[in-house]
Amino acid sequence: MDKELIASTLKKVKENSPKKNFKQSIDLIINLRGLDLKKTEHNVNIFTTLHQDTGKKISICAFVAPDMESKAKEVCDETILLDQFEKYKNKSEIKKLANKHDFFVAQASVMPKVATAFGRFLGPKGKMPNPKLGSVLPQNANIKPLYEKLKRTINLVTKNEPTIKCRVGQEDTTDNDIIDNILTVYNSTIQKLPNEKQNVKSVMLKLTMGPAFVLGKETEDKKTGKKATKIKSEQKSTEKPETQEKPEKEKPKKETKPKENKKEPKKK
Repeated sequence: MDKELIASTLKKVKENSPKKNFKQSIDLIINLRGLDLKKTEHNVNIFTTLHQDTGKKISICAFVAPDMESKAKEVCDETILLDQFEKYKNKSEIKKLANKHDFFVAQASVMPKVATAFGRFLGPKGKMPNPKLGSVLPQNANIKPLYEKLKRTINLVTKNEPTIKCRVGQEDTTDNDIIDNILTVYNSTIQKLPNEKQNVKSVMLKLTMGPAFVLGKETEDKKTGKKATKIKSEQKSTEKPETQEKPEKEKPKKETKPKENKKEPKKK
């Protein structure tokens, strides 16, 4: 993907989107094709760590034993100790917890009990502490570096449609940082697709409250002559009224016959 192409589309997005009283996010949309989402190998569900901050504030919850309580509370937004797991027997309470935080980390020694108590709710949301993500912590681990990493980590997932949507920055993020994040997401995505770039239908950019713009659409129009196709579609629309006038002329002929039949009995 060309950086200049991304930059020109990003400029168009900013110039043509309505101004709001809040900082809008820059959203990336990757539309996919040629995939059967019923097949697990065709689904995308990966975590990618961006090089640049997207401006989004994240919330992290830690499951720990008492020996890591103080370290967890210094960094994480909520800390749940092992002996507090019993408080979350109610399904509604666990659901609230799952929706409240973006990431969950756990001390390795309590991980089996985390799986038992919270796994059926955190698992489907992709929020279970994950060793590959580094969110399963050894004893006395420094949580601060993990927090900084998770701030730049996003989950790329297709869910029930062949589309990946994610935040790559916000209005005051520099263009270079946004472009860097877009390239990271795009390259991470195509590496997980069976036919890589051939499975990408289109790539779009938009602000939260603005319209979406397809990357490279203007360039494609010049090469393929899409302006000519627009003229053709307008010509087709002008032909439709002509075809509708013909049946209108034929209808009065059919209606005059029954009128003559009605007058004949009156003369008799």
